[in-house]
Formats: sequence, structure tokens, C-alpha cells
Amino acid sequence: MVRIDTSASLESFRRFLINSTCYTFIPDSYLDDDEVFPEKEGETGSIYVEAADLVTLKKIRDISFVNARDVLGIIYTSRSGNTKLKWRQVRGRMGKVTGEASANSLVNLITAGVISEEYAQKLAASAASETAETAEKAPEVAEADDSDAEQEEMAQKEPDF
Repeated sequence: MVRIDTSASLESFRRFLINSTCYTFIPDSYLDDDEVFPEKEGETGSIYVEAADLVTLKKIRDISFVNARDVLGIIYTSRSGNTKLKWRQVRGRMGKVTGEASANSLVNLITAGVISEEYAQKLAASAASETAETAEKAPEVAEADDSDAEQEEMAQKEPDF
């Protein structure tokens, strides 16, 4: 899991949503229309589109396709719950993407053009260094736990008189 904080176009984030949820069954006419977005409700992932004008076009499987004009924001949670991203309008069709993304979502973010490969590599390096720091601290904690356990064990023993 890596933290995402970048600017992106509405179209690139729309492509990310499609790649992540419905690429295999979205009608071609919807795929090519930059005003059509997937929406999804439920316990296993969700997509909410906040727009000035929103009309539901068609529901296929668990995805509702909506025509959205003047999109203000989009909230996406993956099926696994490992990715939680928000796109918020900053100006026109440009916005800011923030949240947490899994490795699989990073691939989809790169493919859609939301982030560059260089940005993803920086994120991965940052996550790897955080993991290494946590691993370095872990043995110290384990050693402290061992000495605490030894002291507790000695305290519980009855004296030999």
C-alpha cells in the first residue's frame, strides 16, 4: 500500500476506474464517451460520482453507467478494500488524486495515465524504505519482550528454601 497525492485529469481517472472495474464488459460507446462513468454500491467496493448533472444510463452486472457533467469529485474503494482513492476537481477537468493504493491499482493508475512510471517507482522506493525501517525496529521490540517474559517467569517461581 502506498500513499497517492498527485494531480490528474478527469479523463485519466475515468480510465483508471474503467480499467479497475469494468473494462471487459463496458460497451464501446460508453468507453469512448468521456462523460460516461462507472458507479458501484455495495460491501465489495464502491464508486461514487459527484456531479452537477448525473443520469443513470444502464446497469450491467454490479456496475451502473452514468452520464455525468461538471464532475466535482469521485470516491473509489476497491473490491478488496486495499485501495481507497478520491479525485477532487481543482479547475475545469483537472483535479487532485489522494488516498491509498495497492500494487495492482498502481499498475492501473500508470496504464490510465493518472501517474507516471517514475512517480510509481518513487512511491515503491518510499514504501520499501518504510518497511525496512519497521523491520529494523522489530528485533529491538522482540528482545525487550523476551527480557520482560524472563522477568515475569522468575517472579512467578516459588523461592527454594
